[in-house]
Formats: sequence, C-alpha cells, structure tokens
Amino acid sequence: MPWSSLFLTVRDLSLWHGQKYAIRAFTTGGENDFNHAESDKMVGQVDVVSEIGLLIYPECQLSAVHGLTDLFRIASQWAPQHSEQLRAIRVSHWQVVDDDVVCIWDSHPGRPHRLGNVIAPPSIIMPAQMQPMPVAASWMVDRHAEGATVCSVCAGAFVLAETGLINGRRATTHWAFSDELAARYPKVDLAAEHMVIDDGDIMTAGGILAWTDLGLTLVEKLMGVGIMLATARFLLVDPPRREQDLYRSFIPKFDHGDAAILGVQHHIHAQASEAHDIPELAGRAGLTERTFLRRFTKATGLRPTEYLQQIRMMKARDALETTNHSVEQISWDVGYSDVTAFRRVFQRATSLTPTTYRKRFGLRHGAGQTSHGAD
Repeated sequence: MPWSSLFLTVRDLSLWHGQKYAIRAFTTGGENDFNHAESDKMVGQVDVVSEIGLLIYPECQLSAVHGLTDLFRIASQWAPQHSEQLRAIRVSHWQVVDDDVVCIWDSHPGRPHRLGNVIAPPSIIMPAQMQPMPVAASWMVDRHAEGATVCSVCAGAFVLAETGLINGRRATTHWAFSDELAARYPKVDLAAEHMVIDDGDIMTAGGILAWTDLGLTLVEKLMGVGIMLATARFLLVDPPRREQDLYRSFIPKFDHGDAAILGVQHHIHAQASEAHDIPELAGRAGLTERTFLRRFTKATGLRPTEYLQQIRMMKARDALETTNHSVEQISWDVGYSDVTAFRRVFQRATSLTPTTYRKRFGLRHGAGQTSHGAD
C-alpha cells in the first residue's frame, strides 16, 4: 500500500473542513469575526511562550501537522497555571499558495505573528518525487533571518536543505533517504544515524514519526523538563532521549531583534569549531569592539567567549550521547586541540567527566560502552 493512501493530503484537508480551513485566513465575516472577538478577550490573559509555525507544502504529512498541533496544545494544558495568566504555545499553520506562504490557521488569532520556530513536516511521497519548493525555502530563510529556529522532520529535510541554511551543518533525515539527501545536497553534514539533532538555530529529526521527538524536545526547551515528561506520559510515548539530562541545557536566544548580533550568532553556530576573536566578530557585525560586546551581551545574556563555549559543550554532549568517537576526537571536533583543557571545561559545565557522562547518557548500541580515552 503506498504511503499516500495512509495520510491526508492538503486537498483532503480542505474537503474535510468543508473549505472553511483554507478560507478562514481570507474571510472577514461570520464565524471568523466571532473567533477573533473571542480571541481579543483572551489576549491579555494568555502568556504565549513562543509561536511555532507548521509549514504545509505539497504532499506533506498532515497527520504530523495535526499531531504536533495537538502535542503543543496538550503541553500547554499541562503547564502550571498561575493567577489569571495562562501559559501556552501558540501554533499556526502556513501553506504555500501560488507565490506566497500564508497563515491558514492560528491557535491564538488576533495578534501579530512572531515565529520562534518553523517546522517542515515529513512528506508522504518519496524524495525523488518531491518537486523544488523555492517559495517555501525562501520563506524559511526569511523567518530564520528574523530569529526563528528552523526545523525539519524526515523528508522535510529536503525542504530545509533547499534553503542552503544547513550547508556545512549537521543534520539528520530518514535513514532510507540519506543517500538521496547526500547526493542532492552534498554540502550538508549528514548524520542520519541520529533521531534528533539540535544545533541551536537549526533542528532536524529523522524518522517519519520523529515529529514526536522533535515536538517534545521543543516543549522541553520552551516549558521545561517537567512539562515535557508530563506530555510524553499523557501521549504514552517515550521522551526524546533514552534518559533525561540532569543538567540545564543551553538554549540560545535568537528572538532579541538585533539583526547584526543575530548574524554573528548564526556564524558562530555554523563555525563553532573554529577560533573566533572579538575584532573578527565585531567586524562581521559592522560594529566597534566595545559596541559589539555590549550589544552581544545584552542580546544573548553571554559574552562571545562564553557563548562559543556553551555551543561547543552542547555539541560535545550530543557526540558523547550518540557516537562512539573517542574523547580526544570529540575534543578536536568541537574546537579544543588540548584534550586536557576540554575535559576541564566539560566537567565544569556538567559536573561530570566526559567518560562518566557517556556512561550515564550514552546510547546503549555502543556509544556508552567505551570512551576510547581515559579521563
């Protein structure tokens, strides 16, 4: 049975909702006015922690779109509520229409959009049949430039790769599509053995049902470990990792509105293993060193050296959890030529040596069995 017979298509979705779903974004009367009126009453009562945009492109897996929508709503319902202000994740659906991408559904209508994350869901057709999507790709590039974290699930990585944003960056996709992705986009640092790769401003998930892993990872980032675990238990699904990290994860800030600093952040994430000095980064931002340091610290909460160290530790933790690479190799890969210095920084950041961390959090298929290097 072909995959296309198992999932709803965009055309089916319009028929299913009696055309109201696709029309809602363009109508100005009737039910839509009522929805906006009700929403206006709630604007002051809801604390939207972030808006997540789900991209609906031709032949995408709409069960993932609706599944993620439900997952984020459930997470919002599990969030601790204080006084009269409700904490919630706003979800909006965005569809490619001719030469534009428009919002066709919004969980919290009536307020300006500010996308913190954008997700390209899986496709229900094989990647070889997927057509180029320049409109969707351009829209994702623009959202990333505004500070959104761009994400993909399964074959959605082909839409993300078309943006060029993951050239030279680690990314994953379905194992069955990895050869096709590598051939079509050879500049992508493909790591298809991983279920989820969180690279700060870019997140990718592997399997066709890995939208649950990506969704729960985003819930953890936005609302904390407790809400993520409560959501997973309610949905009867496993948490996105084999064991929970007992330590605070690094969550970069991209939505601060300082375009010059955002460009430097993107550069640091893409070249985290390279040396970066203040004059070079300030020049990239087009600022004096003093102004750059002030604005970078204000926007990110960290000095550039601290920020780079956090990124490197994030990448080191991921490598220790998911690969068999030696501690020496990981040290070199994340930018430390002195493995002793790497071990010292890692232990200060996590309270564990690299080998102990791997034993506690490494995957059982080998990553946690040997460190290929003593602490």
